Amino acid sequence: MISITTKSPYALKALTELARSGGAGPVPIGELARRRDVPVQFLEQLFATLRRTGVLKSQRGVKGGYSFARPPAEITVLEVVELLDGPLGRDADGIFADAAAAARSILARTTIADVVERERREAGVAMYYI
Repeated sequence: MISITTKSPYALKALTELARSGGAGPVPIGELARRRDVPVQFLEQLFATLRRTGVLKSQRGVKGGYSFARPPAEITVLEVVELLDGPLGRDADGIFADAAAAARSILARTTIADVVERERREAGVAMYYI
């Protein structure tokens, strides 16, 4: 079936925020959690998985935190979803298999950098003047 839990959207929010920091060095996980309103303990679990799988790297200490192990333009949303939630549409059949294939296609061609750019565009459109 097609199954995306809260893990993937929360991780995507935090990864987008990390990418917005522009590679200025490691960002503390508490800061990312606060900026995107994600529970810090939950985010720690998600980022631990992403670190073990080579998406993120971490640095301990006073100036510690997380940074990308690869450029955000090379990390697809599908990769994040499948690392955290398992294969998308694994047991789907019929029309649900078609839906899963469509979702996989969109997520596979969308990177973390694309999500950052999309947020920037949407923020510009959302501005209005009185």
